[in-house]
Parts: sequence; C-alpha cells; structure tokens
Amino acid sequence: MIQYSYKVVIILIASIFVISCNNTKTKEVKEKPKYSANWDSLAKYDEAPEWFMNAKFGIYAHWGVLSVPAYANDWYPRNMHIVGSDEYKHHVATYGEPKDFGYHDFVPDFKAENFNADAWADLFVKSGAKFAGIVAEHHDGWSNWKSNTNPWNAYDMGPHKDLVGELEKAIHGRGLKFVTSFHKARNLQIFQNDSVNWLNDTSYFPYNPDMPTSSTDSLIRIMYGNIPKETFYKNWVGELKEVIDNYSPDLIYFDSKLDKIPDEYKKEFVTYYLNHAANNNKGVVITHKEGELPKSVSLEDFEKGRMNKITSDYWLTDETVSVGSWSYTNTLGLKSADEIIDILVDVVSKNGALMLNVSPKADGSIPQNQQEVLLEIGDWLKINGQAIYKSSTWEVFGEGPTKQEKSGMFLDKLTYTNKDVRYTKNENIIYAIVLGWPDSNLTLTSFAGKNYNISNISMLGSNEPIDFEITPEGLKLTTPKTKVDSKAVVYKIVTTE
Repeated sequence: MIQYSYKVVIILIASIFVISCNNTKTKEVKEKPKYSANWDSLAKYDEAPEWFMNAKFGIYAHWGVLSVPAYANDWYPRNMHIVGSDEYKHHVATYGEPKDFGYHDFVPDFKAENFNADAWADLFVKSGAKFAGIVAEHHDGWSNWKSNTNPWNAYDMGPHKDLVGELEKAIHGRGLKFVTSFHKARNLQIFQNDSVNWLNDTSYFPYNPDMPTSSTDSLIRIMYGNIPKETFYKNWVGELKEVIDNYSPDLIYFDSKLDKIPDEYKKEFVTYYLNHAANNNKGVVITHKEGELPKSVSLEDFEKGRMNKITSDYWLTDETVSVGSWSYTNTLGLKSADEIIDILVDVVSKNGALMLNVSPKADGSIPQNQQEVLLEIGDWLKINGQAIYKSSTWEVFGEGPTKQEKSGMFLDKLTYTNKDVRYTKNENIIYAIVLGWPDSNLTLTSFAGKNYNISNISMLGSNEPIDFEITPEGLKLTTPKTKVDSKAVVYKIVTTE
C-alpha cells in the first residue's frame, strides 16, 4: 500500500480542485450563447445558408382541423362566423348554428387515421423536394405537435398523435431538411370584448358576441385568440421554443401579421433559434413577409408571387398545388405540373427558391391527383435537376414575350410559351431552359454580343446532337427531331474557361 504524507494529500486535493474549476470554466465558455437578443448581434447570422441556396425546391402541407369542413377554402374557420356569408349558410345547413356547433367542435373529426409519415416523406423524395414539412400551427391556433403550452394540440386531442414529430423523423431520416410553418400571429383578437368593431379585426377569428369566438371559457377562448395579449405573446414564443427543442426544424416559415407580435418576443424567438442552431452546428432559415422581421436575420417570402428581376438577396416563393384553397376542400382544383415547373424555373432564374403546398384530407391521405402532379414534377427534375439544384443566376434571368410587370405577392397568373427562356448557371455550364418544346430553329438572343467560348451544347434527356452557331442575333440552336417533353426543356451549354 502506498503511503502519502499530509502535505502531498493537500497538494493533490488542491490540484483536483484547480482542474475541476478549469473544466467548469471551459464548459461555461462552450455554453455561452453565440447571439444576444438584439438585432445587431443577430445580424451576424448568415440568413441564407448554403444548403438552402442549393436546395431550390421544397414541399409542405396545410393540414389540421381546418381540413375537416372541406368547404370553400382555408378561410372557412373565419367566415363561418360572419352571418350572411356563404360559409355561414353552409355551416348552418350542415352542422347548425355556430353558437351550437363551433369551430372547436370539429376537433374530434380531425382523426388523421390514414396518416403515414413515411409515405409522405417517400412521396416528397420522389417529387424532387430537398426540404419538406408541415404547417405546425395555422391561424386557428391548432398545434400539430405534442404541446405542453397549447391544450389544443394533436397529441392530446383529435388524432392523439405527434404529427410534427412523426414527420420530422421520417423527413430527416431520408436526408431532407425539415420545415415547420407558423401562422399563429393572426389568431390574436385585437377587438376583444368589442361588439361594435369586431368585424374590422385582422384576427382569423373575429369577436362575434353571439358565437364561441367571444367565449370566456378558459379552454375555448384559447382556440379563438380571445385571451390577454401578454398571455398570447408568451404562448407564441413558448410554442416556437417547444418545436425548436423537440424537432430541430431547418426552416421556420412565418405567415403575415407578425407585426402583431412585439419586437421583444420576436427577438427572443430569433435568439433562441439561432443559438440552438449554433449549438447543433447547423444552418437554419427564417422567413418573413412584408418586412415583419429584419432581412439581416430572415429571408423574404412572396406568397403566390415573386421578383421580376435578379436580386442580390436570396428569397422564397410559396405556392400551392391547388387552386382556390391552401387546405383541402371537396371541390379543390389543381394546377398542372407544367405550370408549377414554369414557376420553379422562373423563381430559380432570379435567385429564389420555391416551396410548394399540398392539401391532405382530414384523414391524413394526400389525394391521388395531387400525388400525380408531384410525381410528374419529380420525373422532370430527375432529367433536368442539374439546371435547378446548386445552380446560380446567369447574367440575365431570361428572355421572351411573357412579361412580369411587377414584383410582389399574389400576382396574376402568367402563361409561359415556348419562346420564353430562363437561364441558370453552374460553374462553366449555362443552362437555357425553354418553357415549352422549342421551334425547329431557336435563337437565344441573350447571347448577342457575348464572347463565350462554347465547346458543346446538348439537350437534357436527348441523345441527338445539337448544332449551334453564334451570330450577331444570338446563339442559334437546332431542336432534336424527337420530342423530349411538352413541358420545359433544358439546353446544356458547356463553355471553356
């Protein structure tokens, strides 16, 4: 047995104490937050991480209790409370007066009995999406995850499933980035207890003194946003923190009316999210609409719109596969894959990305006709994806007769032709994407006056050789005799350095 003197023991104990203190200090340094809750500190974050700029295309779903009535559109929950509206008349005829059968009474019918997160994720992969997810919380205040903050959630009510959790596991498990969107800000009633001005409210649920939207029941009033503002703000940031902690989303999207939330709470959220990302060594994306968050920490989103020129800032467009509603209805119309591909190409050519919405039924199934559109997009991307993924903008975004007069949201539909061309670039390759099968002789006028050394030109999906000639009018190309696609086609123009 080794014998130690009293002095040696004291020295050993002191050494252990010093080492312990040093380790504690090291731990404290490692755990010190990278960002502070002020916009100057938060502005140091790169709001457009590389993965997002490379991804270009994503999919998410408007789904929840609002999918149950399946009538009119995603504003049914609001309009059913306005006497005289079509939704009100339908509601009375189908379910009775809203005072007797309110929106919260739809919750038991949101069962999601056919929901399969793996099937959704497989579909998104086949569709060519690089990021995908779900509306975590819509304007109605319903949470699609297991929430300890919001009693109106999918784990404690309705389907009794952690829908966000199941999707996160399936989507991350397939190597995609995970999206959650939050639309809750609009849920807050501004004209609470105001029986005169309630119809002027920007809330999703207007305070109607004769309906459940004015309820003082401690549970029901939470659903309708008829709660003290400070409580609402704390719940808003608390729910975001739950989703960040439990599911680590790579992208958090915000709908409009975020101006209802005071700056201090928005800064609290952004700080929490960015520090969480830093601790996990990942790049995340926050989106905003109409300047409701600083561009230094978030990317601008253009709902059903886009820019009409190349921009230095990266941005997002969110569109929907459907016509007339973001959530499922029994009469839902659909856009064609051709139309959506044209939008994707136009967006990417101007330095943006597209997030496409799908509309599942209340039972959790994605209708077959929507799946077919997604799969057709995926088939196109299998052949032409190199012109989209990891691409950057060229000198001009495009050419052709179809003009987008302005930038912004909710733009009128544009129908592109086979004379409309969009350009992308990847290193020494320029991609000319023609938005329809080109005529037998095509001239790319954007090459007029350019001094490019072109070594080869091919059309993706075709083995036929492409003859080309640079003239004062531009780059003249031949078209393959065999038609590759009636949708957009891509000329791959290889240049020498």
